[in-house]
Amino acid sequence: MHVPSEAITHEINRAVEKIHRVRAEMGKVLVGQPHLVERLLIGLLTNGHVLLEGVPGLAKTTAVKALAATMKAKFQRIQFTPDLLPADLIGNLIYNPQKADYTTKLGPLFANIVLADEINRAPAKVQSALLEAMQEHQVTIGEKTYRLPEPFLVLATENPVDQEGTYPLPEAQVDRFMLKVLVDYPTAEEEKIILRRMARSHPKTDLDAIMTADEVLAMRELMDSVYLDEEVEDYIVRLVMATRSLAKHVPELDGMVRFGASPRATINLALAAKGFAFMQGRAFVTPNDVKSIAPDVLRHRIITTFEAEAEEVTSDAIIKKLLATITVP
Repeated sequence: MHVPSEAITHEINRAVEKIHRVRAEMGKVLVGQPHLVERLLIGLLTNGHVLLEGVPGLAKTTAVKALAATMKAKFQRIQFTPDLLPADLIGNLIYNPQKADYTTKLGPLFANIVLADEINRAPAKVQSALLEAMQEHQVTIGEKTYRLPEPFLVLATENPVDQEGTYPLPEAQVDRFMLKVLVDYPTAEEEKIILRRMARSHPKTDLDAIMTADEVLAMRELMDSVYLDEEVEDYIVRLVMATRSLAKHVPELDGMVRFGASPRATINLALAAKGFAFMQGRAFVTPNDVKSIAPDVLRHRIITTFEAEAEEVTSDAIIKKLLATITVP
């Protein structure tokens, strides 16, 4: 087995100390939600966009704003609405009649962290305007292509699709998100703390900046040095491929999946597992890291059939069954 060098492990531990400081700072305005905070940080470390889903009022927006506040980087919040236009995101060409030429006005996507708030309240053509930005880290305005700043991360929130005034996100766009995190209600004790802290006319929202954009980029380079053993690679590939041939692995769920996860899921699962190991202060990935992060990587990439919907078989239930079935190295 490959043994990571002490120098790399030491560097990772130093980086994790700073990440713990970020989490503590976010905790000044965010109560509970450790899973949500950890996934946001994994997305930041692995250069992967994150989609947060939950009913209104669960601090999805607060969590993203808190993360942005702990960084010395440019932050933009875009409120998605039914009348939003693609140009409202990427920018536009503005005609100057006095000079008889066009100037480019860059849109709010030109930031390090972009909060796409309630992303599924805008129509598909606006959501699709994000595709090039999320995949290529660039946008095209007129005939010219503009690079987006680095790091560039889209953190989007959405309400469940049965909520009033929502549009389902196109599969091609959902696939661009490395992680889809389901945000749940707090516990009774957490809700009491929220009440005491936030039930005032001016709750505290100011946070100290802990990290710079350059430090995030350096952490990403360090994260790339996390070791992924060939047996763990095989496990990741087998797990993703099993979503495409469900009858072979879980016969009782035959006919429940219309489309399985794509090779992009394999790449993202490996990256996310590295990020998860990094967050634990380790320089190598274990199968348990893969199992821990797999639901967030795969749940939005498994498209279920009408039969599955009728029988209330969710993608999460399918993933849980596969994780229990596929042999762990």
